[in-house]
Amino acid sequence: MTDDHPKWIDCVPIAGGLYHDIDFARLELLKLLGEDEHIRTRVFENYDNIDAIVQADFLITYTCDVIPSLEAQEALRDWVKGGGRWYALHGTNSVLRLFDNGLYGSPRWAPLFMETLGSQFIAHPPIVPYSVTIADPDHVITPGIGAFETTDELYLMECHGDLHVLLETEFAGEATGFDEADWALDKHPVLYIKRQNKGAVLYNTLGHCQGHYDMQPHLDYWPTVDRCAWDLPVFYDLLRRGIDWAKESRA
Repeated sequence: MTDDHPKWIDCVPIAGGLYHDIDFARLELLKLLGEDEHIRTRVFENYDNIDAIVQADFLITYTCDVIPSLEAQEALRDWVKGGGRWYALHGTNSVLRLFDNGLYGSPRWAPLFMETLGSQFIAHPPIVPYSVTIADPDHVITPGIGAFETTDELYLMECHGDLHVLLETEFAGEATGFDEADWALDKHPVLYIKRQNKGAVLYNTLGHCQGHYDMQPHLDYWPTVDRCAWDLPVFYDLLRRGIDWAKESRA
């Protein structure tokens, strides 16, 4: 045995939660991670295994309404600040509750978690096509990526701290079905980095997916299979570039 072989890379993927085809997203992410033979994974559906997280070289998450305990939130914050890189996808920053008025709301129940992520999901308008533009074409993640159109959930968020926005979109209108529904014209991050001491979070809001059985218990059977940005080659390009960025965490 010699020491001249490449270092193995520990990755913790977390995929779990509500209203999404988590099986599909988990499998797609594992296939992408498997393209690098040096990446070894331990897969979880929540943040309970704090020891695995703090020992990881990088973290990748695809969740919806999965809220870490306060202990796990503190560990995630300290892990990022100590040099960890976290590629957070889609609903990672969501806290969803169905209010008595029949509308969905986003309680501010996990401020430390959202501060580490750099944002909290608040609402999205009905899924229709929208345009994504490049806010920083010179960043290592964005060269060669042009503006594109996607049909996905357009995330309207409450942002926290200094965000380096790489991709963005514009929106004005109503987020039908949400308690905080009315939004004035503004730009909204689609892909951003939040640096924190030695580490950073890369957040990508794209990637909604839903199968026939993913709206339970509210709906027994969803009539369509929705893949949204997962149907676009540019989304897989962004996923691969994000993984490459995250792998540098302990290089």
